[in-house]
Amino acid sequence: MTIAWTSFSPWASLAGGLLIGIACALYLLGNGRIAGIAGILAGPLRALPSRERLRRQRTPLAFIAGLLLAPWLWRVFAPWPVLSVDVGPGALLLAGLLVGIGVRMGNGCTSGHGVCGLSRLSRRSLVNVLAFMGAGFATVFVLRHLAG
Repeated sequence: MTIAWTSFSPWASLAGGLLIGIACALYLLGNGRIAGIAGILAGPLRALPSRERLRRQRTPLAFIAGLLLAPWLWRVFAPWPVLSVDVGPGALLLAGLLVGIGVRMGNGCTSGHGVCGLSRLSRRSLVNVLAFMGAGFATVFVLRHLAG
């Protein structure tokens, strides 16, 4: 994937960050839980066998619906960015699997630890974010400089 740095818009990024922060704060205030995407996705999946438990998952389901609808809402205001993926489906599948394993090992994902945990000054989240970032830096270094 490549990033068009000439198209970078700090105001759109600031607005997006503010919306993420507001959504996380409202989710915490309204639901009493941290808006970590891994946990939000896992809740309704665990509740599938029971209709009563699924009824209690309305807020997470609404949050997931918002995640799915947000790109379409963005398209009302601006065109979608052009993306290019330089790897095959096997590499994407492997990457997704490794991210899923990391999320389970770290007891949360980058949104839960990075956005919500760091804003609450959680040491555990700081350690996890440093591990996420370090693994990402190491992966890019190995793939770009050592593996050719």
